[in-house]
Amino acid sequence: MYRELMEEVGLKPEHVKILGRTKDWLRYEVPTSWVKREWRGSYRGQKQIWYLLRMVGRDSDVSLRASDHPEFDAWRWSEYWVPLEDVIEFKRGVYESALNELAPHLHHKAVK
Repeated sequence: MYRELMEEVGLKPEHVKILGRTKDWLRYEVPTSWVKREWRGSYRGQKQIWYLLRMVGRDSDVSLRASDHPEFDAWRWSEYWVPLEDVIEFKRGVYESALNELAPHLHHKAVK
């Protein structure tokens, strides 16, 4: 999780506190029309463990250019449930499961 956090948004372990994580892997399948032609037949989707993190760093610690192949070109703060409205349809079920499972941790202290 920390490697992904650093690669995708430039945050180090000291910039966040873990509040919770999903118990099991969450999976979704990508529609064939979204998969690159050369990957069809070998790529079906993803399985993910989700984490709820509290940012203890500064906004200026976020760097979308922390890797040679940036995955994002912008970021913003939003209310907890907003991603359900914004996410692409085929990922919505995973987002809903993760947000529902992690919601009880929103006001808990960080896990070590």
